[in-house]
Amino acid sequence: MRRFVAGRVFQEKHFRLWRRSLSQLPQNKASLQENDVVLPKMPHFDYSPPPYDGPSAADVLQKRKKYLSPSMFCFYNQPVNIVEGKMQYLFDENGRRYVDAFGGIATVNCGHCHPDVADAIVKQINRLQHSTVLYLNHAIADFAEALASKMPGDLKVVFFTNSGTEANELAMMMARQYTGCNDIVSLRNAYHGNAAGTMGATAQRIWKFNVVQTGVHHALNPDPYRGIFGSDGEKYAKDVQDLIDYGTCGNVAAFISEAIQGVGGIVELAPGYLPAVYSCIKKAGGLFIADEVQCGFARTGSHFWGFESQGVVPDIVTMAKGIGNGIPLGAVVTTPEIAEVLTRRNYFNTFGGNPVCTAAGHAVLKVIEKEKLQENAFVVGSYLKERLLSLKDKYEIIGDVRGKGLMLGVELVTDRKLKTPANVEVLHIMDQMKEMGVLVGKGGFYGNVFRITPPLCFTKEDAEFFVDVMDYTMSKI
Repeated sequence: MRRFVAGRVFQEKHFRLWRRSLSQLPQNKASLQENDVVLPKMPHFDYSPPPYDGPSAADVLQKRKKYLSPSMFCFYNQPVNIVEGKMQYLFDENGRRYVDAFGGIATVNCGHCHPDVADAIVKQINRLQHSTVLYLNHAIADFAEALASKMPGDLKVVFFTNSGTEANELAMMMARQYTGCNDIVSLRNAYHGNAAGTMGATAQRIWKFNVVQTGVHHALNPDPYRGIFGSDGEKYAKDVQDLIDYGTCGNVAAFISEAIQGVGGIVELAPGYLPAVYSCIKKAGGLFIADEVQCGFARTGSHFWGFESQGVVPDIVTMAKGIGNGIPLGAVVTTPEIAEVLTRRNYFNTFGGNPVCTAAGHAVLKVIEKEKLQENAFVVGSYLKERLLSLKDKYEIIGDVRGKGLMLGVELVTDRKLKTPANVEVLHIMDQMKEMGVLVGKGGFYGNVFRITPPLCFTKEDAEFFVDVMDYTMSKI
């Protein structure tokens, strides 16, 4: 550890000198060299932002500390002040460009300020910003129809919300109302939101406050890397049956899970897990809720929805994030029969289905189709994963590379056999990658996993730059 800290001090000085020299060069210079080593070159992008004359990073940080919740935190030792975005790139207050490999937490699927999405928003906001779903308006109906056309089976009824948390809260309530049961089965390491019900379904202590959370049972996480049964999905599914047999009356309301855990560290569920669990839950009279908040909308590349990779059709699907490319929008999609439960009382959402938000969501679907973003996520994501696997062969600190499409994770460990989390090293590498022009996320229970979820317009050249920067920074540890 002493060697690492000493190396970190040297590297911080090393990068400060390099960054100072870089600031004196144009970003499209043919090559950047330091001590005869060719540094990774960011792909060319034909756009330069206008001069920024707003508050500085220091001013914004001071206001955040004074007026915003102290629970809000920033990445990086020196937080970056992002003032503009274009497609897969972000720009800071000095006009410096960054490759965005986090996508606003798997949210900006089409690219920052995509012209088609922005145009749809502007046109709608100039026509009608808000009324109420108590009146007719074509924007919400058109988008609901388009969204339903992307769903399998009889999933044809859409309820719009404002976030993923709200969507999951509604889905859980509907399952309980439909089945007449209260118990819900979730997974350890899951994240489904931060409201009362969804916090109960979430299973990481860092996201759970000490409030009453009842009726949720957490099954063993079918994690191929850290799980006790490796990649044997059916063995993990047995734990769900045990929970039903020993922890409930024998009947449950629902099972809720992501196909790839996002906040949990880009954990793909073990193959064959969902079909086996689906069988257990159905026998217990429950519904299957697929949380597609992060892995939906073509992000996995091979399929439009994450659950499709395991060959199952849910009873309820929840979504948010990528649905609106950054607009506050979520949705619950279910069958006509299950949807009927909300007619037992009045269900109303003031902003759910807002015309501006639904116009944006409809535009997102059109862009994904028009620009073949699902195909791009598959092709570029496969190439990126292959390059990351090559880094794993090169550096012992990389314990696992996983995920699909443009939802990838790189888990760092200080000991491959013991799988000791390298959470300190992750922070250091993130900082150094930022200095070289790459923004990436992190997550996982131990905070030792790089979360790579860029906009789906990410190119092969962006992927090469990303891996080259990660390679360079790891080589200096």
